[in-house]
Parts: sequence; C-alpha cells; structure tokens
Amino acid sequence: MSPSIGRAAISLLLIALVSWWSVSLATDATGRILSLSLILGLLFGIVLQRGRFCFLCNFRDFVEHRKIDGVLSILIALGFGIVFYTVIIMAWVPVPQPNRLPPNAHISPVGWVMALASTAFGFGAALSGSCLSGHLYRIGEGAFGSIIAILGAALGFLIGFLTWNSLFTLAVHDDPPLWLPHIFGHGGALIAGLIGVAALIIITLWLGKRQPQPPSDDNKNYLSLAGQAVFSHRWPPVLTGILVAAIGAFAYLRIAPIGVTAELGSLVRTAATPAGFVPETLSGLDTLRGCVSAVKTTLLSPNGVFVIGVVIGAFASAVNARQFQPSWPDAKGLARRLIGGVLMGWGAMTGLGCTIGVLLSGIQAGAVSGWIFLVFCSLGAAVGLFTLRRGLL
Repeated sequence: MSPSIGRAAISLLLIALVSWWSVSLATDATGRILSLSLILGLLFGIVLQRGRFCFLCNFRDFVEHRKIDGVLSILIALGFGIVFYTVIIMAWVPVPQPNRLPPNAHISPVGWVMALASTAFGFGAALSGSCLSGHLYRIGEGAFGSIIAILGAALGFLIGFLTWNSLFTLAVHDDPPLWLPHIFGHGGALIAGLIGVAALIIITLWLGKRQPQPPSDDNKNYLSLAGQAVFSHRWPPVLTGILVAAIGAFAYLRIAPIGVTAELGSLVRTAATPAGFVPETLSGLDTLRGCVSAVKTTLLSPNGVFVIGVVIGAFASAVNARQFQPSWPDAKGLARRLIGGVLMGWGAMTGLGCTIGVLLSGIQAGAVSGWIFLVFCSLGAAVGLFTLRRGLL
C-alpha cells in the first residue's frame, strides 16, 4: 500500500469514527444537538487546517511579509457571515426593538474592559504564536507545544474569574451591549458592516502582496492537479472565507454561534468553584452574551464536542496532506506559549470570547463589541510582534 493511500485511509477512518459517534449521540433532542455540534466541529477543523485560518498567523504574515491571502480569507468570512447572519436574524427579529437582542447572538458589553481584554488577548496570541483556535488546529498538526498554550489559557481563565467581580462592579455593569440594527436598522447595519469589511479589504490589497501560486506540472493530468488543490495545497482565501461563514451561520441557525473557549472556561469554573479558588457568585456573568463559562452539569456539551471535532478534523486533514509533523518547542518557546496562553485566557474570559466567539461571530451578528475586539486585538498583536522582533521578550 502506497503512503498516500495509507494517509487517506487514516483520514477516512477518523472521519468515519467521528460520524459513528455523531450518530450514536443522536438519541434524543439533546443528543441531536451534540451530534450536529460534533460534525460542525469536524468540518470547521478541516477548513481551519486546509485554509490556514488563524487570526494571529495571518495577521503576522501580513505585518511582517505583506502576505494577504490569510487576511483576505478572514475578511471574506466576515463579509459573507454578515450577509448570512442578517438573513437569519431578520427572520427572528423582523423589527429591531430597544432592549431586545437576537437569540443567543454574541453581542457583548462595550467599554474599556472589552478593549483591555481584547488587547491582552492579541498580545498573548502574538507571544504564544497563535490564537486559541489556531492552537487547536495546530495540535491536530502535531504542534504539541500548543497544549501548553491551552493549559496557560486555563490558568488565565482562573485569574479572570478572580478579577471578574471587581471589573463588573467597576465598569461592565454599566457597559451597553451595542447592536448595529438598533442604530441603523437591519438594512443600514448590513450596509455599514459590508462597507467596513470592504474598506479593510481595499487597505489590505493596497498594502500587501499576493502569495505566489505553486507551479503547475503540465505533465500531470487534471485529476491529479485537482486532488493536490483539495488535499495538499492551501485552499484559496475566497473558498476558505465562504466555508467559515457558512459553517458559522448554520451553527447559529441550529445551535448557537461558534466559539472555542466556553468549554475550557466551564471546565475551569466547575473544577475551581468547589475548591474555593473561584467565587461562587460571578456577578452578572451568566446573563451576558458571548462565550460565557457556565458551571458544567453534564459530561458533554455542544461547545465541548465542537472543540473535539475541530482537533480531530484538523488531524485528519493534516495527515492526508502530509502536514502532520510532531514538534515540541524548547524551554523558551514553552515559556512564551504558557505566558501567552495566560494572557489569552484572561482576555477571553474577561472579553467573553476570543477571535472566533467575539470577533467573528460578533461582527457577523452586528455587534459593536466584535469591531472593538478586532481593533484592540490587532493593536495588542502588533505590539506583541514588535516586542518579539526587537528581542525584548
């Protein structure tokens, strides 16, 4: 058996096992939600890995090398997601009314706490080498140092729980959850969101340069070239962005907006509260919108199986593309991942999500908090990259 056939067999076996698990979960209403979350996570992991859809990695490529494909895939995901979300939300909330928000949408309070949390998250992502979603799919590629970043994020969540009540009383309690349709109506919010995305695309195209395409071999048949395009080469930004937007919109329609931090925060909160490390009452947290960390009452949760699906999907994709390369960083790299993970965990807990839950799902839903996260997370990442380049850390 050739190596390529063996890799394909492993990938198909993993997908088949996840599909079997998904079917076995779908025994009741709760199980069907878990089943769908698992499959969506699997698909999301494949798209993340094949499209290299990591906010920090793509931002770093743009800042340091003026490569634009990754940033374009993010902006395309935002643009199509805004359209998809608008169609869904208009069916649920035909007329935006004061003090009424669309069901489950990640529309977080806007204030200086959100800005501070976003900045800390971006700086931590630069320090650790990836955002949290990037670390998840890189675990599937064999980057086992990302596990340390995830553990650091868990510690950051614990610190976030300890500082939450003070920050909530000081500022978050009075911060409004701003929603663009409340200001402009559905049509105006759609236009405003698309104008914002279009402006960023124009700036990206103006400042950057496209990555050279891999040379084609004229001696190969079209079937072989198509196979390489799907299973070996990086997917183009338009395809990646549309698929990310479609998965996110379908998840919102059937389950909840996608995010990757709620389960991690819930595990930390559930384990630390009985031990007295976390206050039993976290003021107002459970009433806010975003990737909120709730105390776990069941073994499996929709976000938990979604994250499991992401890692398995990324692993199946990486194996098939010969991109599974086990690695372990040196002591300095481990320290950076741990400290960066702590900052990301604190930022994700305090900001009620990460680049997926707040930035992506939030902007698509018309939340001003998503745009705030985008601006200040980018600022924090830029400062972090500058600090690393100067050798200050």
